[in-house]
Amino acid sequence: MIVIGLGGAHSSIGKTTLIVKILGLLKGNPINPSSPLGCKTWGALKYTRSNIYCALSEDPEIIAMEDKDTARMLRAGAEKVLWVQSPPERLGEVLPMAMDSLSHLSGVVVEGNSAVEFLNPDIVVFLNSLEKKDYKPSASRLLQKADIIIHKGNSETLPNIKDKPIITCLDIETLNIKELITLMEETIIAKRIQEELAEKAKEGRITCHEARMIAESLGVPYGIVGKKADEMKIKIKNCELGCF
Repeated sequence: MIVIGLGGAHSSIGKTTLIVKILGLLKGNPINPSSPLGCKTWGALKYTRSNIYCALSEDPEIIAMEDKDTARMLRAGAEKVLWVQSPPERLGEVLPMAMDSLSHLSGVVVEGNSAVEFLNPDIVVFLNSLEKKDYKPSASRLLQKADIIIHKGNSETLPNIKDKPIITCLDIETLNIKELITLMEETIIAKRIQEELAEKAKEGRITCHEARMIAESLGVPYGIVGKKADEMKIKIKNCELGCF
């Protein structure tokens, strides 16, 4: 299962609108099956913070109520949508059950800072804006952890962010969703290459054959694996075909 996490600087910033757009593109314009986002079945999980109780809602009548964000996710193409309510410190009681209920799907989009932080998804997208200058602790942590930042405003105003891809837009409606999806694919692949290299490298070295197998299994050019190995200071030895 591919898990996409989506958090934001504050409430009402447009997280659900962005999820709806992502689901609409993934369902309406199927991605290449070899892509990490080429999932056939998508689900969604909406997290809402509560002060005391934990609740996991999957009743179709509740999820499909017209005034609910969950109904928008359903209409966008999610095959199953869950609504989790919990204090952040009790997410361990309810989120594992929620994800188990979605485990038959090949991809899930998760909305909510604390839920995203708890699940540690394959990729984290963070929505930022200038509407509020002070971040809640969960938003501040997720901003630093994010793989991609979507900023409603001037990217130069982002606080303490280095070496993170940033997409700027006036609002979510004008955001180039195809650009975001492409960036998400590239980021997930880069993470997988890094994980494979770290696992297979011994004493900072990896064989040419192993490096080629990584590239072929992920469907990427050899040069991308070679570049990532250079960044990680891993030397590719016994080069057989001059690929690296």
